[in-house]
Amino acid sequence: MEKKQGFFARAFADMKESAQMQHAVDKAEFEAIKLESQAFRAEAKAQRNALAKERIAAQNARIGDAHRRMAEAQERIAAAKAAPEA
Repeated sequence: MEKKQGFFARAFADMKESAQMQHAVDKAEFEAIKLESQAFRAEAKAQRNALAKERIAAQNARIGDAHRRMAEAQERIAAAKAAPEA
């Protein structure tokens, strides 16, 4: 014959089952948040790297332009020195 459970025994069994299910939900949500955070950091790092590469390319272009202007200025100086004074 089965022993009949009392009100409190059933209530505590239900609370235990509910707590176990809530723990499983909390654990899954924590793992999801943790992975989302890792994805966010990886995306931010990739974007930073792309921005840095763009900035470096722009700086290299400016340096190249400056070198070209310096070469032109030196040619003009050499031409002015070589020209006879009037």
